[in-house]
Amino acid sequence: MPGAKVKAMNHTENRRSSTRHRSSRVPLRRNKFYLAGEFVALFLVSPFILFFYRHHFGGFLIPALLAVSGLCMILLWKDPDFDRRQLAGFNGFLPWLKGLPLTFIPPAAGLAIACAVFRYDLLFAFPRNRTLIWLLVMVLYPLLSVYPQELIYRTFFFHRYSRLFPTETSRILMSGLCFGLAHLFFANWIAPVLTALGGLLFARTYSRSGSTLLVSLEHSLWGNFIFTIGLGWYFYAGAISG
Repeated sequence: MPGAKVKAMNHTENRRSSTRHRSSRVPLRRNKFYLAGEFVALFLVSPFILFFYRHHFGGFLIPALLAVSGLCMILLWKDPDFDRRQLAGFNGFLPWLKGLPLTFIPPAAGLAIACAVFRYDLLFAFPRNRTLIWLLVMVLYPLLSVYPQELIYRTFFFHRYSRLFPTETSRILMSGLCFGLAHLFFANWIAPVLTALGGLLFARTYSRSGSTLLVSLEHSLWGNFIFTIGLGWYFYAGAISG
């Protein structure tokens, strides 16, 4: 009995020590005031800074995106509370696939019709006039742009700021809003509006599945569609004006 009691005490002490060690590794994620300041700086202030200095950063958009997503990946990887399976798992794929006809076909048809009515000059101009570049975009866009964006605005956002936005609805709304703000950079109203709406859809998918890959697949589907029908012009750094 004494031996069992000593073992139990040692086990309890080890758990306390482990908890203290884990807390010391990620203290900032537990500090709500720090998180609030970080959130405001990264997701509310930075988009406006990038907007006003967009002409200086246009050519560095993808490298900057990869750098920020890399930092987010490091923070997530070092956080013992983060489930790394969220980065590569395909949880929720079948329910998402079953709902795809309703979530994709009607709004996609609406966007194609709107493009045909208001910007007929852009309709399918990209694949028709620059076929090789279009094919490269179809392949590289999901890898170099979509996954990094979803890592930042869904995986990182949902995990790191769960204390600031404790409900599912608040996280979805703020994720969509911040995603739209990030696209002020392109200096037109279409990019932030479409991405805010898309961000709500992607955030909803991530909230239900917890899968970075699945939400990246959905984002890629929409992004490649938008580039194909011609609206990708509004998301092209070279088209920045004003």
